[in-house]
Amino acid sequence: MKTMRILGTGSYVPPKVLTNFDLQKMGLDTTDEWIVSRTGVKERRMADPDVATSDLAYEASLRALEMSGLTAKDVDLIIVATITPDTCCPAAANWLQAKLDAPQAVTFDVTAACSGFIFGLNVAEQYLKAGTCRYILVVAAEVMTRTLNWKDRATCILWGDGAGAAVVTMDEKGPEILSTHVHTDGSNGQDLLLPGGGSKTTPITHESVDKGLHTLNMIEANASFRVAVRHFIESIKEGCEANGLAVEDIDWFIPHQANLRMFQSIAKSLKIPMEKFYVTLHKYGNISSASCAIALDEAVRDGSIKPGHLICMPVFGGGLTWGSAVIKWA
Repeated sequence: MKTMRILGTGSYVPPKVLTNFDLQKMGLDTTDEWIVSRTGVKERRMADPDVATSDLAYEASLRALEMSGLTAKDVDLIIVATITPDTCCPAAANWLQAKLDAPQAVTFDVTAACSGFIFGLNVAEQYLKAGTCRYILVVAAEVMTRTLNWKDRATCILWGDGAGAAVVTMDEKGPEILSTHVHTDGSNGQDLLLPGGGSKTTPITHESVDKGLHTLNMIEANASFRVAVRHFIESIKEGCEANGLAVEDIDWFIPHQANLRMFQSIAKSLKIPMEKFYVTLHKYGNISSASCAIALDEAVRDGSIKPGHLICMPVFGGGLTWGSAVIKWA
């Protein structure tokens, strides 16, 4: 029976490295030890000023297409998950389509913050099941470093730039996406948000900039931490239960790369060895929607993921959004 399969994965991070020591040199009131102990982040990647989200997405897409054995001309649909599109209009997916030279593909963006890649896979699943598309390119890409207040150490230490991608189809062989699960809670959207740039605060004014409305805001970080851990745990359980699996059956947990202490709390609660968590947080920081997509690709390419392995990808982000995907590798 044909089910949703992954034909190829790809990822890309910009070459510029911004370390914790660099942040100290910028005058931020922090230290490497303080950042690592609270987040697990040692360094992150930063896009050059002339590099946009679609540029990062383009590089990740080329790698995913190469692994899949397809070209951009084979793709029917391009979905880009991002909260940092090149422009408000048109969508980042449109810019990516032009760079890939894939005029036959339908393109649009999905906005689900750090959960974006899983939301993108969930949307792709519906198109594949309906039979309206054969090959879909799902990309998660962010330039988060341009959303930050570099004087706010609670937020600017966390984020980085990059992109991850996957080519999916309906087939009888290959890595199988067993299920995807997505949830939202708009009533708590104010807890993690980028308030400026939308219809509520346009046109942009000196006053809105001075108020910090165009940089990322995290309200009550400790409360957000607890909510995130709860939803991570719920998402893992939901994915396992939907497929008749026990949590201990999972070989790899590839979560949204939010915070190392979150992973430790989740592992303790579910009695999961930390060795089962694939972590890229220390070298890339939090790349919002792209984090788990990049981690998946790296785990595939470095041989950590092997045939027969079961993978759970839990995510949580602003919106609020959360969910998971369960994959059986082949």
